[in-house]
Amino acid sequence: MSTKKTIQTIGRRKCALARATLLKGTGKILINKRLIENITPILAKERLMEPIHLAGDTRKEVDIFVNVKGGGIQGQTDASRVAISKAFIEYNKKLKSIFLSYDRMLIVSDIRLKEQRKPNDSRARAARQKSYR
Repeated sequence: MSTKKTIQTIGRRKCALARATLLKGTGKILINKRLIENITPILAKERLMEPIHLAGDTRKEVDIFVNVKGGGIQGQTDASRVAISKAFIEYNKKLKSIFLSYDRMLIVSDIRLKEQRKPNDSRARAARQKSYR
């Protein structure tokens, strides 16, 4: 167990950036000032609950506040779950092996980004059409 008063971590996915703050508390988890139980869509809520279920009783000892910006719903969800997982690991080092055995992407941020559009082309990989063939 950590002796620090607050733990701050970040998680990234595509253009989304999530900042998580973990404090001693009663098990309250807020994402952008909303309770995690009120998050919609349900798929996003279930993905956010994965690290919380894996943490077990550690969840009841702490409060987590997540502030997430940028990107879309799925990018924000993945960034938030990485930030929450990292905060739990910093609080209790024993959880790292549990998270790694379940899903490595709980700890490691996915660095893939959208490919840039090329000059004089309509999309990233599409070539300019020719009208003389």
